[in-house]
Amino acid sequence: MAKKQQENLPADVARPDSLGGMARRLASPAHLAALCRWAGDTVRQEGFEQLWRELDFRVSLALHKDKWQHRADQPTRRRLKAQRRNPLNGPKISLVVPVYNTDPAFFAQMVASVRGQTYPNWQLVLADASDEAHPEPGLLGRRAAGKDERITYLRLEKNEGISGNTNRGFAQAEGDYIALLDHDDLIYPNALYEVAQEILRAGADLVYSDEIVLSADLKELGGYHFKPDFAPDNLRGCNYITHLAVFSRELAEKAGFEERSEFDGAQDHDLLLRLTEQAGCIRHIPRVLYIWRGHAGSTAAGIQAKPYALEAGARAVQAQLDRLGMAGKAECLAGAPGAFRVRYELDARPLVSVLIPNKDHTDDLERCLSSLYAKAGYDHFEVLVLENNSTDPATFAYYETLPARYPRCRVERYEGAFNFSAVNNFGAGKAAGQMLLLLNNDIEILTEGFLAEMLSYAQRRDVGCVGAKLFYPDDTIQHGGVILGINQTAGHSHKGHPRDAVGDLYRLVTTQDFMAVTGACLMVKKVLYEAYGGLDEEKFAVAYNDIDLCLKLWQDGYLNVYTPFAQAYHYESKSRGLDDSGPNAQRYAVEKQNFIEKYGPLIQAGDPYYNPHFNNKFENFGLK
Repeated sequence: MAKKQQENLPADVARPDSLGGMARRLASPAHLAALCRWAGDTVRQEGFEQLWRELDFRVSLALHKDKWQHRADQPTRRRLKAQRRNPLNGPKISLVVPVYNTDPAFFAQMVASVRGQTYPNWQLVLADASDEAHPEPGLLGRRAAGKDERITYLRLEKNEGISGNTNRGFAQAEGDYIALLDHDDLIYPNALYEVAQEILRAGADLVYSDEIVLSADLKELGGYHFKPDFAPDNLRGCNYITHLAVFSRELAEKAGFEERSEFDGAQDHDLLLRLTEQAGCIRHIPRVLYIWRGHAGSTAAGIQAKPYALEAGARAVQAQLDRLGMAGKAECLAGAPGAFRVRYELDARPLVSVLIPNKDHTDDLERCLSSLYAKAGYDHFEVLVLENNSTDPATFAYYETLPARYPRCRVERYEGAFNFSAVNNFGAGKAAGQMLLLLNNDIEILTEGFLAEMLSYAQRRDVGCVGAKLFYPDDTIQHGGVILGINQTAGHSHKGHPRDAVGDLYRLVTTQDFMAVTGACLMVKKVLYEAYGGLDEEKFAVAYNDIDLCLKLWQDGYLNVYTPFAQAYHYESKSRGLDDSGPNAQRYAVEKQNFIEKYGPLIQAGDPYYNPHFNNKFENFGLK
C-alpha cells in the first residue's frame, strides 16, 4: 500500500491558502457573519472542543503545518459519550489479530484500543505464534483474556506464516462480521460504532474506512490515506482499501473464508480482491478510524521493508484477472513500490475512427498526426480530420497532402458555426469504426502503443469512456481524470503537479476509475456514443460536453477509466482559445449554468472517487 506521497510542489500549488489570504477573507463582513453562524452551529452540535479543533486545524494549515490531532473528523468527548449512551443493536464484529513477536508496548496499546470502543458487541481474537524468545505477547494476551471475556487468546503450536496464523484466528471468530487488525496498530474508539452504524444503515457486507500513518511513538504524522469509494481498477493498481476493512461472514464464505499463504505479504490484497468480487454492497466511511503504525519492518514505513510483498501483490492481481476471465498480465510498477499495472490483451481488432476537429493551425495538426501514426502501436485505424471554418488557403493545400503521407486519413468538411459537439457528432456519423477516439488537434502523443493502450480498456464490457494522461508543455499535469464538484462544476485531478509526481495514493501512475475524463483525448465504443446521443449540441456546444457524456454512461453503471500509460502533451485549445475568457466567456457561463442545473444533485452528493477531506476549490488534492 502506498503512503500518501508528499510532492515537491510550488507553494501556490501545494498550499493554495496563506495566512495573509485568510486574513483578508476574514476581514469581510459577509465572511465574518458566516463564520459566526458556523461557530454557533458547531458549538451547539459538537461543543467547544470541536470548535477549537477546527479553528486550530485551519490556522495550522494556513501556516503550512498539519495538526492531525485536531482533524475535524476525530471524535470529540461529547460524540464518544453520546455513542456509549446510545448503543447500537448491531452485529458482533470479530477482530482477528495474528500476533508474532510483538513489541509489548505496541501490543498493549492495540488491545487497549479495542477495549476502549464505544460499540460493545465485539470479539478480539489473538492468534499468537510468537517464539520462545518473545513471551511477552502471550503473557499480555492471557492477562487481557482473563480481564475481558470478549477477548479470545489462542496460542499456536507453530508459526504458519501470516496467512496461516490469520486462518487459525478466523476459525475462532464468532462474529457475524470479521475485521483484520495488525498486532502493532490501533483503532480509534469510535471505529466499530461507525462501522456497525453503516452496516445497519446500508446493509453493507463490506465496509472500509480512511486511515492515518503515525510514527512508532504515535506522535509524528506519516501520512493520510484518504480513499475513494470502491473502484475496481484502483484496487488492481494498488491496495488502497487495507485498513479498516470489515466484512460479513456470509461474504467471506462466498469468497473463500481464508487467507492464502502463496500471497503472503499481499494476503490482504488478495482477500480484498476476492471479497469485492462477491460483495453486494460495499461502503466507504470517509473518516479516519485506523492508525497504521510506521516502524522498521512495517509496510506503513515503506513496502520496501517487505520486498517479497511486491511480487505477491502482482500475483494477487493476476489471480483476479484469471478468475474473472480478463485476459491480461499484471506486473509490478517500476518506481512505485506496491503499485501494479495490468496489460490487457486485445480480444479483437476493431477499427478505431480517430476524430480530429480542425481550423487552420496545420502545424499543430501535423504534429498530432505524425505522433499518432508513429506511436499508435495499432494499425487498424482511420483518421477523420473534421474541417470547420478554416480561412487560410495553405490549410486546404495541406489537406491535399494527407492521403499520400498518412494512410486511411481523410478530410470531412463540417459546414456551420463552431460547435465542438456538433462537429464530433458529424464525424461520428461519417466514421466506419466500432471505436471512436475524440482527439484535439493540439495533442502530441508521447508514449509507444498509445492507441493500443486506450483500446485495451475501451474494449471491456464494463467500460464507458477512456481518457489519457495529458501534460502541459511545461511538463506539469493537465489531465489525470476529472473530479466532479471542483469550483462548482468539475476539475482535473492533480492539475499542475510535476510530470513525475505519483499523486495521492499513486493515483497519477496507476489506472483509475473516475466519473469522467476529458474529451481532448477520449475513446468510447461507437455503439455507446450513439446510444447515449453523442455530445450534447444544444446545452454543451463547447464546454462540459465530454463530462456530460461520461456522466450519462456512469449513471448507467459503466466505468470511466483513466490510464496513465497513454501519455501526451496537450497544448490547450490553441485553435479556438480558452473557454472562460475573452469572447468565449458568455457562452461558457451559459454552459456552466446548464451543467450545474443538470447535475446539481450529483455535485451536491460529492464525487465518490474524491475523498471529502480534500478541498473543492483547487485541483491539487489539498486538505479542506
